[in-house]
Amino acid sequence: MIAKTPKSIIGRREWASLPLFGLSKVKVKIDTGAYSSSIHVSKIIEKNGLLYVVFLDAQHPEFQSIQHTFSSYRKKNVKSSNGHVQERYFIKTKIALADRIINTEFSLTERKGMRYPILIGRKTLNNRFIVDPSLKYTH
Repeated sequence: MIAKTPKSIIGRREWASLPLFGLSKVKVKIDTGAYSSSIHVSKIIEKNGLLYVVFLDAQHPEFQSIQHTFSSYRKKNVKSSNGHVQERYFIKTKIALADRIINTEFSLTERKGMRYPILIGRKTLNNRFIVDPSLKYTH
């Protein structure tokens, strides 16, 4: 019998890191109403089968004007909370959240002016975490 890893309790707001991109201690919003997770990008260009991305922007303390290149990505139509459908790019990466490192997928979108540059949706949370909305920044 395989032992299940116990679920961690997290709050509605947390700190997370994206180690493959050199981003640490970024504020994230836990969004149980969203299916997928998303991350703010200030630049995104698709050219010759490659995707060129700059994460965050100068408003965020962790911003680095570093362009990351992806050869593996996909496009999908996503319906936002206000009902608008837009085509988004998706990439796979690792996120460190609540003492766990998780392989997950992020949609890339412009969240300029938003307080939280990363939203964590149900696909990433499922079977790993219990969200207590009365808590913030527990990890």
